[in-house]
Amino acid sequence: MKAYELHKTGGPEAWVQVERPEPKPGPGQALVRIRAVSLNYRDLMIAKGGYMKPPSRPILPVSDGAGEVVAVGTGVTRVKPGDRVAPTFFQNWTDGEAKREQLRALGAGEIDGVLAEYVAVDAEALVHLPEGYTFEEGATLPCAALTVWNALVSTGHLQKGQTVLAQGTGGVSIFALQFARMLGARVIITSSQDEKLERARVLGAESLINYKKVPDWEQKVLELTGGKGVEHVIEVGGEKTLPQSARAAAPGGHIYLIGLLSGSFGKPDPTLAGSKPVHFDPIYVGSRAMFEDMNRAITQHKVKPVIDRTFPFEQAREALRYLQDGAHFGKVVIKV
Repeated sequence: MKAYELHKTGGPEAWVQVERPEPKPGPGQALVRIRAVSLNYRDLMIAKGGYMKPPSRPILPVSDGAGEVVAVGTGVTRVKPGDRVAPTFFQNWTDGEAKREQLRALGAGEIDGVLAEYVAVDAEALVHLPEGYTFEEGATLPCAALTVWNALVSTGHLQKGQTVLAQGTGGVSIFALQFARMLGARVIITSSQDEKLERARVLGAESLINYKKVPDWEQKVLELTGGKGVEHVIEVGGEKTLPQSARAAAPGGHIYLIGLLSGSFGKPDPTLAGSKPVHFDPIYVGSRAMFEDMNRAITQHKVKPVIDRTFPFEQAREALRYLQDGAHFGKVVIKV
């Protein structure tokens, strides 16, 4: 079968196209014919060598994919051949609070990901795709979408009429915009490009801030909220943006620590918000149960992912370079 392996670190060139034997499903496993994968900033960091310890052997990169079950091993009842599914980001976090030993994610460390024609995975770690979703759309859900759902719904209990601040227009932030609007919240979104901000307005963003033109964007957020601040911040920038996020938050607001686009994760420091109390919430994607809850909601509300561009399998490295350039709006997908 066709596959990509991460042989070394250094960037997109670290992905090497190879031929591998087609895997066989063992007891409790399902064999999935992957039809599409989507990229996350994490995949780029792993390829560069700036995220976790490099693997000691070549592994399949990428955590997010979707496809159909073609065979199952003994003891499998959750799925059957023909089912349209997506593997969960964390293979053994089913429900409840996550334990450290459960946080073993696809496509990093010593764990193979999904950038291949076929993968054998734990059948209990598969989620059925939402009704009406293509494989390309389904592949966008396991990391970016579920991270936002965990933040705004499972952790932050977003309420109608509250305000969400989303940083940038990548996959996580666009899902945050869509989910917030789905739940009746107001959205303020930032970007360095006016064209992207206008696209966000079409999706329902109420207030737009170009952070290149308005470097003290937290002051603009306070102005837009009558001095109160926002109840929810999707913090994807990392250490350089966290102080501004803290100042932009309302008393009792939630700052979801998700990304490290500025180089490293921001450290939760209560003094960043001055005298007002805020919640710093590290978000680690989510459980299978959260994934299923999210799928029911987006099916009911007919929310579809925003896919910026779809690349053929042979151009997987070009897709990762495209993500690295930061020109995308929403998700970058590879068809397998």
